Amino acid sequence: MCGRYASSRRPEDLAGVFEIEKWEPEETLEPDYNVAPTKEVYAVLDRPLKDAESPRPVRQLRKLKWGLVPSWAKTPEGGARMINARAETVHEKPSYRRAFAARRCILPADGYYEWVTGKDERELEVEGKKKRPRKQPYFVLPADGSVFAMAGLYEFWRDPTLPDDHPQAWWVTCSVITTDAERTPLAVAPAEGPHSLAEIHPRMPLMLTPDRWDAWLDPSRTDPDDLRELLAPPPPGLMRAYPVATAVSNVRNNGPELLKELEAPEVGTLF
Repeated sequence: MCGRYASSRRPEDLAGVFEIEKWEPEETLEPDYNVAPTKEVYAVLDRPLKDAESPRPVRQLRKLKWGLVPSWAKTPEGGARMINARAETVHEKPSYRRAFAARRCILPADGYYEWVTGKDERELEVEGKKKRPRKQPYFVLPADGSVFAMAGLYEFWRDPTLPDDHPQAWWVTCSVITTDAERTPLAVAPAEGPHSLAEIHPRMPLMLTPDRWDAWLDPSRTDPDDLRELLAPPPPGLMRAYPVATAVSNVRNNGPELLKELEAPEVGTLF
């Protein structure tokens, strides 16, 4: 799954990486090292500009809310639970299938966090001596330091309680697509701990390599069978993972120190 990630790159940097044509300075976000559901995040998408004479899709960097609210939802309350869409079923689930066909985006990140329960902690849990075991967080990122381009969907929702001219009348929300975690060895594995992403968690965000960006963002591609081919996992051996401080487990903590690699896990023996 993807329940937390880091996004610290500036819009200027993302514009160069993704060949952005349009972004609004007033939508600039501060670097966020602990992105949690319902927060505002950057999304790259191809869409005609509002009120433009040409219907040509324009590559944009937009600010969206993480947690997809379907257009048909009566309230936005379920958005916090819809942060992930499974690649295997995204084409058929009522909440996602329309966005999958017409509103796909890329959610740029430095990498994502995932938690592993330590061996000693698991044993205590099995014995019933501890109900909430401590977990060791890991940060997962491209081994070459490039942008982690997560496949995403976005959707528009109209708040029926507000007038048309209200600035919050329209919500634009998004979801991260996830897939089975890689079982092949990590490009760079920690000295102590997991040697594959599947040993950390059975799911991972679907990372799109640059050769798929244009096809994924192209709004003229609407055939579900054609689009499903783009959901294939990336080539193995592109990722690394390392342990980070348990401070990241508290969403109120936010700073570059959360990405610092630990020499050893804080939560005892993991495997």
